[in-house]
Amino acid sequence: MPTNKQRRQAAQRRLQRQLERREQLARKRRTRLLIGVTAVAVLAVVAAALVISGLGGGSSDNTAAAASPTTGSATAAPAGQTTVAGPCTYTTDGTASAGVAVTPPSGDIATTGTLALTMTTNAGAIGLNLDRATATCAAASFEALTQQGYFDGTPCHRETDSAALKVLQCGDPSGSGTGGPGFTYPTQVTGSETYPRGTLAMANSGQGADGSQFFLVYGDSQLPPSYTVVGTIDEPGLAVLDTIAANGNDGSNGANDGKPTQPVTITTMTLAQ
Repeated sequence: MPTNKQRRQAAQRRLQRQLERREQLARKRRTRLLIGVTAVAVLAVVAAALVISGLGGGSSDNTAAAASPTTGSATAAPAGQTTVAGPCTYTTDGTASAGVAVTPPSGDIATTGTLALTMTTNAGAIGLNLDRATATCAAASFEALTQQGYFDGTPCHRETDSAALKVLQCGDPSGSGTGGPGFTYPTQVTGSETYPRGTLAMANSGQGADGSQFFLVYGDSQLPPSYTVVGTIDEPGLAVLDTIAANGNDGSNGANDGKPTQPVTITTMTLAQ
């Protein structure tokens, strides 16, 4: 017959195990990538391809639709072909870009100053200020894609509103969470990145490659320093994001994560005057 002391010790051990399990689960939830990995077929010489997916599977970013990550009939360049622009190398991944044929930056690109964009949505205009110095390749890609109309008429396919992650994710014309522009470029991080309210950052596959998908942080978010911080969002734009966030999401990726309840569409992305 166990003594009272033995029963207390056993209960304490059970409680400790429960607390450890809870902490492990919480840690996993905090550190899941914005992008759950869905492999995009590439030639053996290309190791990294942009894949956009979501937390916990669900029926949005990792659905059967992800089996066909592109739409339309755009012709893509052969996988593995590279284009050098300033200090940046853009590598084609052999996939068409969701019905919109686009090309990566080429020639000389700006490596200093800022790039101002206006992301007009059906919910309002969001001003973006991109840092060409710290996110040179991403800023140049944004500029090239904007000039080619890549973002126009495309959905923002994901909204999260958990305590640790508050973002709106856009940049995939297919709306599946797996689409991209047909090229990738290296993620640019230092390891000290943080993602407070007002941050604009690139989504990625977790394999060191960015494409066209990006996320807008409307509330301080806890993420590993694995995502290129491209720039910032202006105050009127944050007010628009707050309205979008207030409408919530459908939970299709799990609790607090899914497609915006009220669909959000980028009507135009333009260079600010």
